[in-house]
Amino acid sequence: MGTLNMLGLAKRVGARFLLTSTSEVYGDPLQHPQKETYWGNVNPIGERSCYDEGKRTAETLTMDYHRGADVEVRIARIFNTYGPRMCLDDGRVVSNFVAQAIRKQPMTVYGDGKQTRSFQYVSDLVDGLVALMEGEHIGPFNLGNPGEFTMLELAEVVKDTIDLSATIEYKPNTADDPHMRKPDISKAKELLNWEPKIPLREGLPLMVNDFRNRILNEDEGKGA
Repeated sequence: MGTLNMLGLAKRVGARFLLTSTSEVYGDPLQHPQKETYWGNVNPIGERSCYDEGKRTAETLTMDYHRGADVEVRIARIFNTYGPRMCLDDGRVVSNFVAQAIRKQPMTVYGDGKQTRSFQYVSDLVDGLVALMEGEHIGPFNLGNPGEFTMLELAEVVKDTIDLSATIEYKPNTADDPHMRKPDISKAKELLNWEPKIPLREGLPLMVNDFRNRILNEDEGKGA
């Protein structure tokens, strides 16, 4: 509904409209890495489908307004992104691991930890979105870092960065959790002249410093 309202506003005022879609439109992909031409493998009635299908519908609405009402649109499919000033407890895997390691809690891994994700630093994403909005191509464009990590590999990087004594706690996997996630960014490289510059081991310490300051201040506020 928010996308529909904003498309109506863009139509009225003649604005260029940016839809920040998601890699979740690919569902649990059977293609690896994922290209923008891949239509995805999504469970329409699963626990995650409200998000997956909501974003897919938002892309549909965006293209319908472009074709039917000549609204200028741009579509970005954003892969996992991390960085300073994220919510401490937003449930995303990087923030979970970082906050847990700083608080001396075990890092929660769901399933066997062999599922993969690709993590891009926030400033790389911002550069990609600016290039998309300033360019002439509609998209969709994958915006993500092709560096691929299993959850266990991510946990090791977090341990190396924060606390070598950090431990892992295994829990049952969540429903319809994608097994693999890695963007093919050749389209963005070619048409937007964009690719991410900051690898995980460089970007993560910048996020950790911010999280550490906020968690320590939070603890002081509680008299800890």
